[in-house]
Order: sequence, then structure tokens, then C-alpha cells
Amino acid sequence: MASILITCLLLMFIAYFEPTLPATVIEDLANLHPPTNFNTTIVSNCLKNPSLRYCGSSPMDLDAIFKFTIVASHLCNESKNPNCVESFPKIDLRNRPKITPLYLSFTFFWKYCPITILSIDLSNNSLKGTFPIDVLFCTQIHVLDLSHNGLSGDVPIQRLSCVTNLTVLNLSYNHFSEIKISDSWFFRRFNSSCFFNSGILPSHGRYKIKAVMLLLGFPLVVVFTVGGLWWLCFRRPDFLPRVLQNKRKFTTVMLKAATNGFSKKNMVGKGDGFVMYRGILRDGTQVRIEIYSNNRGNHREYVEECKVLVQLRHRNLVKVYGWCSNRNIRALVTEWIGRVSIETWLSESAPCWKHRYKVLVGVLKAMCYLQEQWPEIGCDIKTSSLLLHENGDPLIARFRVGENSTSNKIHRFGILVLEMMTDQTLQEEFKGDETGFVEYVKMLYPRKLQKVIDERMKLTENTFDETRQTICIGLTCADHQTCQQLSIGQIYNMIIKVHPRTNTY
Repeated sequence: MASILITCLLLMFIAYFEPTLPATVIEDLANLHPPTNFNTTIVSNCLKNPSLRYCGSSPMDLDAIFKFTIVASHLCNESKNPNCVESFPKIDLRNRPKITPLYLSFTFFWKYCPITILSIDLSNNSLKGTFPIDVLFCTQIHVLDLSHNGLSGDVPIQRLSCVTNLTVLNLSYNHFSEIKISDSWFFRRFNSSCFFNSGILPSHGRYKIKAVMLLLGFPLVVVFTVGGLWWLCFRRPDFLPRVLQNKRKFTTVMLKAATNGFSKKNMVGKGDGFVMYRGILRDGTQVRIEIYSNNRGNHREYVEECKVLVQLRHRNLVKVYGWCSNRNIRALVTEWIGRVSIETWLSESAPCWKHRYKVLVGVLKAMCYLQEQWPEIGCDIKTSSLLLHENGDPLIARFRVGENSTSNKIHRFGILVLEMMTDQTLQEEFKGDETGFVEYVKMLYPRKLQKVIDERMKLTENTFDETRQTICIGLTCADHQTCQQLSIGQIYNMIIKVHPRTNTY
């Protein structure tokens, strides 16, 4: 809203409420009351802008006006207006069947409808009942779209006649009662296609002719052109010129093409709630496609998470190319590194201590980068999830936005350290019992470490001491109480002191 009232109140209410309208606010609107100075604010606004609708009411219903300002601020944001503090030009609730009936029920809002609103779109919401006549309190609007709902009953022609600036009225695909021939003059103001399948148009020969012409008048070439463009834009945008492509957003059809229809031959892994495929994009780029079976949150939240992940840049993080998100699939597309995980590497290659230590330092460097630059991003550093590049560098390949507990990250790093240094057989014995595994290593530390250290490392006297120091750091991190007092930066400083010569890569 352009009024000073909204400018003042938005700043006050945003501090108390979320950007979207919480259910608790809706339920408790009846119990909300204006602050003590609210009457003064309203009077001041009316003196400066007498055209505000609530200025003409006498006596003023301050409770209703107060609730109106709250709903208006949230509805403005829900409609994706660019600057709700300064202007409220449109109400856009199309395809929002869960919240649209709620907003329509707020008679106090429509009664004081902001005078800046010029467009109201309530289409595709499966609305039932009669024409939502309260919206006509907004007599200044130019556009009203109620199409693709289930509205019935009479259309309030007399009330609509008072909306003199109305130039677009779309009532198509509803179940309204047929109007009288004598009232058909009103609808000549608008395009007849706006009343298609609305039930409004009377059974008159000339309307039948118009309907037939409307149905048959579009050339087939237009149909095929629109269909082709739709297929290119929404199914295979990778066929579009590069300047028109959204390189971050992938479609299900693109991923199917890249993986040969998600064939088992291209499946490279499966975990709790996800399946991984190897794919080749149309430009020849090899990718790793991780598809989530639990849909991983709603569409908007998932896309916002992915927009953060594509910005990550570190030599020990897998590069994220983009995402796919729709009703049927949630997927993350990253660079293809290979199938070798740290878990496989440890069991099959029997790497030396120095290489294991290098992997730990690389993982910790990536964790420091995330903590400093993107603290809201968590990562999976299990040995089964970490990948190994052909140059020997470790790569974190799985992320989660919103996991910002530093102590949990440090604890997981401690477990990784112990798994990297101890015998594989011991880990199998304690599989599924992380606490028991840590306690057993702690019990043997430091004098009986030979019983738990992976003998395949073939340690010398010096490297054994360095391994002992590394395990000490792992036990420190794995301890739930101690890890809460440490930072990832402190852990990094501790680990690089174990073998400084290795940290030049």
C-alpha cells in the first residue's frame, strides 16, 4: 500500500510474524487488538490521504482496520509484489487453493480494499459457492480473473457495473447461471472468450456462431507452433540456443535422456531415500544424478536450497551443476567423479597413513570453507558418501541446507578420523553401534592402540606417533561434550600440526 499506515505498520508487524501468513496468526486474528497509538496513526493517515477507504467510515472500527493492515501486508507478499512497503498493485492467488478461500473469508480486508490494487487473479483454485462479491469492494480494479473454478449462481451484474474501470473480466470454466438476454449488453464490454464454459452466455444463435468460430478459428499451424515451443521450453530446453537455456534447471525428460530412461545399467548407487545414476548430457558432459524418493521438502524450499548449492566453489567439494524439481521428482545434478568412495578405497587399496591423513585434511578444509562462507550448509562425511578424485583429493558429494550445528559436524568428523585410522574388522564388529566403537577405541588409547590401528598402514615409529596424535584428535571430536566447546577452525589447527609437511597441497 502506498499509504503511510502500511509503511509504519509493515515494519512493526514483520518483526513479529513470518513472511508468509502462519496458521496461528489466522486462528488468532479475532483475538488481536490494535496498539494504544493506533487511533492517532489512523487519523494522521486520513488527514494526509482522505481517499483511503477506512477514512470514510464513521465511527471507525479500529479492530477491523488493524486486522486489515496485517492481512494486507501478508497478502501483498503472497502475491509477489516487488515492494509491499511502497505499493500493492495486484492480488495474485492463482493456483493457491489452500489459502485463497481463507483470504476471501476476510470481509474486513475487502471492505477496506487498498486503492492501489488494479488486478485480482483468483483463477485455478477450485472455488465453490457463489460469486465472491466482497472482491467488488475494490471498485478501482482493471482486471478480475475468476476462471477455472467451480463457482455457481447468479453473476452480480449490477455490482459489476459499478466497477467502471474494469477492462478484463474472466469468468470462464465455472457453473454460473445463464444471464437474461436483456443483461447481455454488459458482457459486450469484454471478449467473449472470457466467458467460455462459464454457463453465463444465453442460448442465442449469434453466441453459438461466435463459440464455433472461437473453437475453429485458430489455425493448426499456431497449435503446432505453440505445442513445439512448449515442448522445447518445458521438456527439452537443452535443444534451445545456449543464450536461451537455463543451465541450472533440468527437466525430467532431460534426465531420462541422459540416463537412457533411468536404466539399471546407469545406476551407480542407492541409499536411504535416494538413488544415484551416471548420465551424459546432450553436450557430452558426464554427470552424477542423485534422485530423492522422499521429494525432500516442497518445491520452493528445494529450489532455494539448490540455488545455494550451485554457488559452492572448493577443490574438495563436488561441483553442483543444477537441479530438477517438479511434482514427480526431486534431483540434484553434479559433476561426475567416478564410483570410488573413501569406504571402497580404504577396504580395497589399503592406503598408507600419509594418504589417509591427506584425505582428512582435505575434508577438513572443505568443512572450514562451508563454515566460513556457507554456515547454513551441512554435509555428509561418512566414508560411504565421500568420493576420491583420480588425483587423490577427497570430495564431499552430499549436502543439506539448514544443518548448521557445528558440534554435530565436529562429532561426525571425529567418527571419520577413527574410521580412517582403525582396522576394518573392528568397524564391522561395531557396525551400527557408533557409541560402542568410540568407547572401545577410547578404552585402548593410548597404550594399546596397536589393537585397533589398521596394520595395513605399515607404520614406522614416527608415523605411529603421528597416527596416535590423529586418533587423539578423533576421540576429542567424537566426544559429545568436548566437541561443543570446539570450532572447526580449532580442529583444523590441531590436525595440521600432526604432519605439517603434508599440508602444502
